[in-house]
Amino acid sequence: MDKIREFQKLLKYKFKNINLLKEAMTHKSIKNSINNERLEFLGDAVVDLIVGEYLYHKFKGKKEGDLSKLRASLVNEDSLAKIAIKLRIGEFLYLSTAEENNGGREKPSLISDALEALIGAIYLESGIDTAKKIFILLLEENFPDISLNSLTKDYKTTLQELTQASIGVAPKYELISSSGPDHKKSFEMAVLLNGKEIARATGSSKKSAEQACALKALEILE
Repeated sequence: MDKIREFQKLLKYKFKNINLLKEAMTHKSIKNSINNERLEFLGDAVVDLIVGEYLYHKFKGKKEGDLSKLRASLVNEDSLAKIAIKLRIGEFLYLSTAEENNGGREKPSLISDALEALIGAIYLESGIDTAKKIFILLLEENFPDISLNSLTKDYKTTLQELTQASIGVAPKYELISSSGPDHKKSFEMAVLLNGKEIARATGSSKKSAEQACALKALEILE
């Protein structure tokens, strides 16, 4: 009960129905008849609505395409996992021993799903206004600069535009190595121009490593 109380203080919300909170924090690996999959399904839709409305009012002059990019950046797995880490969701999850031993408390997919389940549970118990208040607070705490520049930087596209304009060649990316357990892989990528390596970088996915490579290359070339 102390852990439940501690988590609610972090969340700044006290559940009237503790069983609803427990459901939101129960991973399917527990093999109970009740887990957080249904609440995650609901929470996914609620979070999309909350963020969509938030951006609609915050950026009155933005076009639909820009708003969609911003929303996608804020509700993707990486962004939700960042919020979940700040909330320490992983510490409070109900997991099977096997899932815990497999690093489940740190898995971005698992903790981001749990966050959506949590917002779904708050929505069911207290309605959209309370769910909105809680989630927007978490959003602004973790993303103080919500803008297209800060959230949707695509260094690979920028690098390609630069190299094609200057030397008429598109960059290529090459996997150098991968390491670590399946739940916490690290990838090292290189970016090449005309077969010559320009920069190397690592990331938790090939895509993130490529973006880091492209950023390094831009810093070198510009």
